[in-house]
Amino acid sequence: MNTQIQEYAKRLKLSWAREHYHEIKADSNEEFLLQLFEKEIQQREERKTNLLLAQAGLPNASGKPFDWSEIVLAKGLNQEYLLDGKFMEKQENLIFYGGVGTGKTFLSTLIGLNAIHKYGKPIKFYTVASLVNQLLEANDKGNLNKIFKKIEKLDLLILDELGYIPLHKQGAELLFQIISMCYEIKSIIITTNLQFGQWNHVFGDPILTEAVIDRLIHHSHLVVFKGPSNRMKESLLQN
Repeated sequence: MNTQIQEYAKRLKLSWAREHYHEIKADSNEEFLLQLFEKEIQQREERKTNLLLAQAGLPNASGKPFDWSEIVLAKGLNQEYLLDGKFMEKQENLIFYGGVGTGKTFLSTLIGLNAIHKYGKPIKFYTVASLVNQLLEANDKGNLNKIFKKIEKLDLLILDELGYIPLHKQGAELLFQIISMCYEIKSIIITTNLQFGQWNHVFGDPILTEAVIDRLIHHSHLVVFKGPSNRMKESLLQN
């Protein structure tokens, strides 16, 4: 009988039940089934979460609470709106602007983690440089559609460190394709140390730069990160 139960559980894709059904202690058939289904759903949700986390590529988040004291939120924004990903419901974008080490990557990571753990949303984190390099390599190999299809499945795309290095013409054009593909369909978080007027240093073409900014700011919120580098502050405190 045990073999038959395991076989039927396998055919029904009840992976937890197949191995652990005998561990359930219940006083009635109904209670047994309830516990069985609860455990099965719990395991499936855990597997989904772990898969989303693996695919997201998020940097390791510090266990410290985020310090909002140096953050300037635009009118109508609050912490809950960002952390709970409410901007994603309207396919809005977030532009995180500030100096190096002021918490832009940290906050974008927290938002990404919440989107996965609370709502099971697919997200992806890239530095701008790594995404552009992948796009260029895929384009050379004729595999560009693979990256496009991955991004099409996302609810949130995080592009970190825009402005740290200038992009070559083809790389800038491919990044523009990604941003255009997401326009009014999914949300993007951009972290940058450059004001909009300086973005031409990254994209290298004023017309392309204007087109990128136009698509990003149409449905976006600007979040300004003020103050000194957190990494610098921590380093000074340790000395």
